Amino acid sequence: MTLYIVAIPIGHPDDITLRAIKTLKNVDFLICEEFKNGRKLLKQLNIDKELLNLNEHNEEADTEEILQELLKGKKAALFSDCGTPLFADPGSLLVKRCHETGIKVIPIPGASSLMAALVVAGVQLNQFYYAGFLSRNSTDRRNEIRRLQTFSCPVVIYDAPYRLNALITDLKAELSSLRQLTLSLSLTKPDEKVLFGTIGELIKMLGPKPPKKEFVLILHPQIPKKSKKHVKTRKRR
Repeated sequence: MTLYIVAIPIGHPDDITLRAIKTLKNVDFLICEEFKNGRKLLKQLNIDKELLNLNEHNEEADTEEILQELLKGKKAALFSDCGTPLFADPGSLLVKRCHETGIKVIPIPGASSLMAALVVAGVQLNQFYYAGFLSRNSTDRRNEIRRLQTFSCPVVIYDAPYRLNALITDLKAELSSLRQLTLSLSLTKPDEKVLFGTIGELIKMLGPKPPKKEFVLILHPQIPKKSKKHVKTRKRR
């Protein structure tokens, strides 16, 4: 009775680990987020195995069905559409139920857009805040940005490719013109770009029509205001 949480590439196919391939081949069945992406990966790896899907639409109901299969003594591997599972992806309920029923859960680490974006951001990584996907509504999103910009650590923001323009617009409205950001586009893919600068500089680099590509945005920490030091002056005699 074992559930493996398997990281797969975020773009470049060579980024899958040998351990991940071995795990996907040796378990009794596989669990993916969407059949189309799951089958594509298995075809690339020449793996022919029972494939179930677990997504936001069926997670609650299908978790229990998967759990019953695992309780029969089977082993399964869960992978998402790309990268490391469970970051803004389904699967957390299944992992929780596995812990509650005594099923072993083992991580198979690998590619992660979160970590890839952080290490090229040019920020201190002793701590960071994962904000994930912000609200779709502009008013709510601006309120969230207003709160996040006060953080003294890097903030990681995700969103859908087609909402990049709306996010950039709201960031411009709420951030100081001096605030630094790093925007990573299409990480590990041939058209990968890492843009660094203020919100105004990023807007210039992106042009009038920001590309609809997978991205991770890092909001750099707020720079603390320097306190004014009292300087003693000598009186002239």
